[in-house]
Amino acid sequence: MKKSIFKIACLITACLLLCCGCGDKGAEILIGEADGTETADSAEAGAAEASEGTKQPEAARQDTTIRVYVCGAVVNPGVVEIPQGSRVEDALKAAGGFGADAGQEAVNLADWVSDGQKLYFPTADEAPEEGQTQADAAAGLININTADEAALCTLPGIGESRARDIIAYREANGRFESCEDIMKVSGIKTAAYEKIRDKITVK
Repeated sequence: MKKSIFKIACLITACLLLCCGCGDKGAEILIGEADGTETADSAEAGAAEASEGTKQPEAARQDTTIRVYVCGAVVNPGVVEIPQGSRVEDALKAAGGFGADAGQEAVNLADWVSDGQKLYFPTADEAPEEGQTQADAAAGLININTADEAALCTLPGIGESRARDIIAYREANGRFESCEDIMKVSGIKTAAYEKIRDKITVK
């Protein structure tokens, strides 16, 4: 009788030990797998957020700044970087302000500027007198020493390319002394000059 009870007790103890051991092992495997997966996912998410955080400031900077070429009678001519939505006055300040010989009334400082634009500030000698400018405008004359590309393109036979040639010539060689001097610009000969001679001035 005692032997039977002892065998039964041993069998129950063995079963309990086996069951407890299997339960622990299963629990350890599940916990380990869950922890590992969660850690990997968190690391990937963190890396993605860090990458996006690095890129955003650069993109924002490019979207909110523009580059403008400022030349002529300014202190520090060259390409300046200014906020988008700036005016000519802001570009001038970025270039150090007017030079000593600048014709300060010649350029509209309140005008808007755009990315890649070229701003030329003439000297006092290059800048026309305000009264003369108004008289020329009333007479429908284009001052080839101060007119921009759009104004020059209103002349008969002068397109965008030729207008840029006129501006480039006067920037390299100074003001035109007479209307006939425009024929010094490549591509403008006698026939072309005859079409515009009554529509231009150098005053």
